[in-house]
Amino acid sequence: VQLQASGGGLVQTGGSLRLSCAASGRIFSSHIMGWFRQAPGKEREFVAAIRWGAGTRYYSDSVKGRLTISRDIAKNTLYLQLNSLKPEDTAVYYCGKSLRGSYLPAGEYTYWGQGTLVTVSS
Repeated sequence: VQLQASGGGLVQTGGSLRLSCAASGRIFSSHIMGWFRQAPGKEREFVAAIRWGAGTRYYSDSVKGRLTISRDIAKNTLYLQLNSLKPEDTAVYYCGKSLRGSYLPAGEYTYWGQGTLVTVSS
């Protein structure tokens, strides 16, 4: 299984980005796909996750209302739409795959992508 994250970049405060995570191999309906982020000097933190089959979404309180997770089952691709970005959203964003159906903690994720950097300028 390989996860390939992309879509990061430099954006101004209030701007938007859409991150993608293309997955090789099958994703079963019970699997969880999630996004985490890690800012410089900080621990990796949960952002959002989705149960692949049912589409049930889970969000961190810090991003709820500004970020939207979605997936395209036919393309085996996970997305994260980031709106109203703030400087504190600056981080490397990682996608991950949880095989046991739990979206937290990060240790539940068996596979990780390489990360894509989002930088929000003030």
